[in-house]
Amino acid sequence: MQAGGSAGEVRSWRAMLVELLIRDFALIDELHLAFGPGLNAITGETGSGKSLLVGSLEALLGQRPKGGPAGWVRSGAKRARVEGRFALVSGPLGERVSAWLEEHLPEIPAEWEEDGEERELVLSRTLGLDGRTKAYVNHRSVTRRALSGLATILFEIHGQNEHQRLLEPSEQLRLVDAMGEHGSLLAKYRSARTAWREAVERARALEASQSERRRKLMDLRFQQDELESAELVVGERAKLGDERQLLRAAEELGHELAGVIDSLSEADGAALDRMRNADRMLDRWRDRIGALSAPHTSLRDALIHLEDACMELSSFIDGVESNPVRLEQVESRLAELDRLERKYSASEEQLVAIGAELRSEIDELELTEESREGADEEIAALRLELDKRSFALSKARAKLAPRMRKSVMTALAELGMEAAQFEVQIVQRAADDELEHYGTSGADDVEFMLGANPGEPTRPLRHVASGGEAARIMLALRSVLSVGPAPAGRGERTLVFDEIDSGVGGHLAPKVANHLRTLAIGDQVLCVTHLPAIAAAADLHLKVAKEADGERWHTVVAELEGDERVREVADMIGGGAGHKTARAEARRLLSRE
Repeated sequence: MQAGGSAGEVRSWRAMLVELLIRDFALIDELHLAFGPGLNAITGETGSGKSLLVGSLEALLGQRPKGGPAGWVRSGAKRARVEGRFALVSGPLGERVSAWLEEHLPEIPAEWEEDGEERELVLSRTLGLDGRTKAYVNHRSVTRRALSGLATILFEIHGQNEHQRLLEPSEQLRLVDAMGEHGSLLAKYRSARTAWREAVERARALEASQSERRRKLMDLRFQQDELESAELVVGERAKLGDERQLLRAAEELGHELAGVIDSLSEADGAALDRMRNADRMLDRWRDRIGALSAPHTSLRDALIHLEDACMELSSFIDGVESNPVRLEQVESRLAELDRLERKYSASEEQLVAIGAELRSEIDELELTEESREGADEEIAALRLELDKRSFALSKARAKLAPRMRKSVMTALAELGMEAAQFEVQIVQRAADDELEHYGTSGADDVEFMLGANPGEPTRPLRHVASGGEAARIMLALRSVLSVGPAPAGRGERTLVFDEIDSGVGGHLAPKVANHLRTLAIGDQVLCVTHLPAIAAAADLHLKVAKEADGERWHTVVAELEGDERVREVADMIGGGAGHKTARAEARRLLSRE
């Protein structure tokens, strides 16, 4: 079912929701709604399905469906689908959207440039019976988080309990920063805070592990000293093993080698003497008998080798002596090498490598110790930067507070709270722990203060505001935040109000209606309401109803004009459309357009 004006009118719009398609969503089988600029009122009896329209928009915002996706799928269907078409023209909001698209879907701006068509975005979400959800932008699959990031640029929803959030100091602080456009200051503060917190956490981690680190460093240094003092050299064990064998056999070996030398060169008839005689004999004969030349040469070579061997043996014997002192030194050194190899379960070569590894590990631990010593200096420097950013943020908030007070009080006067006193109290947070003092949004505590009646002192809003007052204050803040140039996209978004007029008395309804109508000059406003004054003030009036089709109920929406609209507004007035006075009052309200 379709309601609303022609899609061709979007060329004069700045940025707004043009169409909303809902299919198989709870009681809705299929709805195709078109919205217009300005104030769009949505009315209908309790239980007719107005909340489903808001619920479908919440789905586009990427919110997780309450009770799970399957619970929102219409009986008999496999999945529910919500699709919203938004029209865009140039402006701050368009710039934010373009920046988002360049990061996530750069092909869409490229298509806009090529086609020269009206810039529009189609956001859609499906909820399946299997519990899965899918998100799309211009029919391209994106993550739920990405969809939420884009949707929050385009529109926002103020629900029936929005004023309850307004009572929370954290929400009040957020609103102060939104009005003051403190995004850049907040980003710089949070960056400084993150760097400072990381440095503090590193220092605490180092402090917590310091005793264990120092114990380990002591053990490593002992091992390194042990290995360094051993002066290990690869191949030393083999040499010492040979020397030990020689020292152990020195006396016996010397005696036997002496006998060998004696038989070879010193005793009567020694081998050398006999070979020399043979050499002289062959030397005399070889000139006459040529065949003896070769044997003579071989004999002479053997004689030379034997003489060399005797000389080497004599020299060796001269160096061989029984030396118990040296033997004890060698045995001790080998025992030390054995002990180290057993202790470290490593060979001689591996022990040398372990020594190098120990040096590297010690250097790293010593560097960590030095880092801990320098951590306090780093923290102090980062703390100075954090203080600087925190002060800049606090200064900006303090400067904003009087202007915000004046603007909100003006808006409250327009909403029937002429005597109300509104204050923005900003104080430095008192906390023993520095990590608590420097919160995610600064070191300030913000409290909205209200004195609703003349002569009353202002007190924290959460202690004194009734539901109706909180709703009006929220409306006042919303209008204040929507005024003026908007780097953050204010004054260009679609604002959805879900029965925020709850608790507002009938005598205040016209004032609330005028306020919403003024707000809708810059923003497209969708308002689910029970107040006839608001419905009559709307530029576009949609009625939600529930109809039976056989045994099933489904939700329908119709755009109201003329007598149908008079009848609906009259039904919202006490007495109903059947009473002349109600119809007359409805016509009076509608005539104010």
